[in-house]
Amino acid sequence: MPRWAVSALAEHGGTGARLRGLLLQFIMGLTLCGPVWAQQIPQPRLPTVQLQAGMHNIVAEVARTPEQQQTGMMMRTEMATHEGMLFVFDDVSPRCFWMKNTLLPLSIAFIEDDGTVVNIAEMKPRSEASHCSEKPVRYALEMNQGWFSKRAIKPGFRLKGPPFKP
Repeated sequence: MPRWAVSALAEHGGTGARLRGLLLQFIMGLTLCGPVWAQQIPQPRLPTVQLQAGMHNIVAEVARTPEQQQTGMMMRTEMATHEGMLFVFDDVSPRCFWMKNTLLPLSIAFIEDDGTVVNIAEMKPRSEASHCSEKPVRYALEMNQGWFSKRAIKPGFRLKGPPFKP
C-alpha cells in the first residue's frame, strides 16, 4: 500500500472512514490486478515454421523468448487441427510444462535436437499437474490432445523441419 494512502487513512479517522476504506480497497485492487489482467488474454499469434511428421504437415507458432514460452497457449479457445506451438529453448535441459490458464486440452511431444520424439504427454486444461521430458531436450511441441496418437506418432519418431539438425 502506498505511504500516502496509509497516512491519509490515519489522519482522517471518524466520519467517512468506511467510504475511504472502500476507496482504498478499490485502489489496491487496481494496483494488484494488473498482472492478472495480462494473463486473461491470449498472446498474439507468433511467427510460424512448417514441420513434417511423416505425411502430416504442421504449422507451428514458434515460442522463443521466455515471455512467449511462459504464456504459450494460455487463454486460447481454439487451434486448427494442423496447428501447434513449438517451444525452442537456448539449451538442452529437462523441461516441464503445466496447463494453468490453458483452456484447450493438449498433447505435448518433447523433442531432441535432431527432431526425435523423446516422450509424449496428454495434458488436461487448467491443470497445475507437471508434464516433464524423460531426458534433457531443446524442443517441445504442443498440439491438440490426441493429435500424436491419432497419427501413430510415438517416442522414437522423427519430425522434420528447419529447427531440427540432420
